[in-house]
Amino acid sequence: MDEISRLLHIVTWNVATADPPDDVTSLLHLNSLKSPDLYVIGLQEVYSGPLRFVSDLVFDNPWSLLFMSALAPRKYIKVSSIRMQGLLLLFFSKLEHVPFIRDIQATYTRTGVFGYWGNKGGVSIRLSFYGHMLCFLNCHLAAHMKYATERVDEFEYIMDTQTFECEKAPRIIDHRLVFWFGDLNFRIQDHGMHFVRTCINNQTYNLLWSKDQLIMMKKKEQMLQEFEEGPLDFQPTYKFDLNSDSYDSSGKKRKPAWTDRILWRLRPKASTHDEPHGNTLDASEVKQLEEDKEYPLKIRQDMYTSIMEYSISDHKPVVGIFTLELRKMYKTPLVRLQAEGDWSADIDAVVLYSPLQPFPSSTWDWIGLYKVGFTSVSDYITYTWVKDDEVAINEEVIQVYVSKEEIPVQGEECMLCYYSSTLQCIIGISEPFKLPGAEMNPFGPGLPEQVFFYFFFFRFFLI
Repeated sequence: MDEISRLLHIVTWNVATADPPDDVTSLLHLNSLKSPDLYVIGLQEVYSGPLRFVSDLVFDNPWSLLFMSALAPRKYIKVSSIRMQGLLLLFFSKLEHVPFIRDIQATYTRTGVFGYWGNKGGVSIRLSFYGHMLCFLNCHLAAHMKYATERVDEFEYIMDTQTFECEKAPRIIDHRLVFWFGDLNFRIQDHGMHFVRTCINNQTYNLLWSKDQLIMMKKKEQMLQEFEEGPLDFQPTYKFDLNSDSYDSSGKKRKPAWTDRILWRLRPKASTHDEPHGNTLDASEVKQLEEDKEYPLKIRQDMYTSIMEYSISDHKPVVGIFTLELRKMYKTPLVRLQAEGDWSADIDAVVLYSPLQPFPSSTWDWIGLYKVGFTSVSDYITYTWVKDDEVAINEEVIQVYVSKEEIPVQGEECMLCYYSSTLQCIIGISEPFKLPGAEMNPFGPGLPEQVFFYFFFFRFFLI
């Protein structure tokens, strides 16, 4: 019945404006016997000084480049990302899943400094994964011990105000599965410093749980009660001296706390018909109930821990590894495509593609040529606009040509990807093929890069 298990690796880390470390092998568990299918990385306090931030709008920031360079050789690509000042959220997938990740949207909500600068708030990426609606929310909430209620208010504000152009899941809470993570800034209250440090030294973390503010707030806040979290069986991840495993030794001597968290919410199943009370399900609830039964989705947390070896920040990163057990709602890509014949710089090349299912095609759809091991959608060698360059059409196969002037001749293994501008994702990938070896022809940046640039420019400067 097309039931599959997929591994998801989530990282949250307040990096305290530090430059990236040289190596992220431990952070991403790159030496693990089981490699994740998906990586989701949420960072807080990424350096966002004016010059660096403007540069990061045009080029990938150093943290994104680090993760892309680590994961691309393992055949992961960056599917989506969003940046709001110091908040950064990255979504990576194994290449084999990319055509089945659709309806991608990203948005943000500012809450800090009256919402103007974006030093606090939330960024999210939502998508469908084999038809299942998932949402990932990375937050940085208000700091300091006394603001627990304000933190909950900020979270609820983000949940209430973030919306998406998606009929099935217009709000975060409508998604089948939501992951909420980040520097949530909840502290350990009431207990004194000596007791907290004794419990940490003795690894009796459970003695601190009852005074963890998030656990306390969950007892009285309905929305928080819908989110689950694994046991905090690791030492608090804040606040450390830089380049050290020692807790804060400054004059402030801040009490250690589990500020960095990963929670999840599996959408409650729709209620069944309740005849004695006269309640009936509306049409959307009936449809949801039928879908939940036909296409089950289960989640299991396999690991929840901190990675203590990184000391560039006053926070330690936290990792959550999950197994998603789901039944595919679809098992074929929307488009099949292939390179026709031999490609060279001597003659125009031909791409063949076949729509396998109906999809909203657009004049802005394009087919990109990529090196095997490419890092992201924008990491193409060249491209062709689908509608502009169609040269022959029949009922099943469409031909698109690529001008010989744009074909690099470099002896590389390459592949073709069909990008849907309406769905904002890759909907088809060809098998790899080899280009003949020679020197690469020079050509300028393409319009898709300009589209990406102007999108980010308008998003960050004019919104």
